[in-house]
Amino acid sequence: MSGFYLLGLIAIWLFVGWLIYRFWRNATSIRDLNKITYYVLGVVLLLVWFGSGFWPFVGKKMYYDAQIRAMCAKDGGLKIYETVELPAERFDKYGNIGINSEEKAKLTDEYYYKTERNILKKDDPTLIKYTTQVFRRRDGKVLGELIRYGRGGGDLPGFWHPSTYNCPSFSRGENNLETSIFIKGF
Repeated sequence: MSGFYLLGLIAIWLFVGWLIYRFWRNATSIRDLNKITYYVLGVVLLLVWFGSGFWPFVGKKMYYDAQIRAMCAKDGGLKIYETVELPAERFDKYGNIGINSEEKAKLTDEYYYKTERNILKKDDPTLIKYTTQVFRRRDGKVLGELIRYGRGGGDLPGFWHPSTYNCPSFSRGENNLETSIFIKGF
């Protein structure tokens, strides 16, 4: 959406709001309406008008964030199917063994991971499901998987970066697929 298009929409929205206000102010001369009905009608009209102006940018994001939370609660998160104990010298100072993606893994690598990205909704905002699985090469068994959902965009257009929402959220050491599967031995 270009800047002029957005400014034009805002100008039209403000002009129509001014027209609604003028109509409401002129309705005071109508004798059939009592004051309570008059004020309730004005407040409802004001709420509907301003609420409809914020829905495309705030309400839409809230709706899709709720969808992301529901999908994440259904099947998102970390699932470990088998843990593997490895010698301590295989781990770096952060507790990782440094497994590679399927594309970068050598035939001699014992383990590799594969990430699949499914676009659930392409429009603004975009909804994506990420599935990362760790495999053992010799038997092709899935040792664990991490399923994440995310939203990007849905904001007021501008020069800033779009907002995002991801589920599950990450904190240090939590939801780390590699450190959850591979255990440091002696």
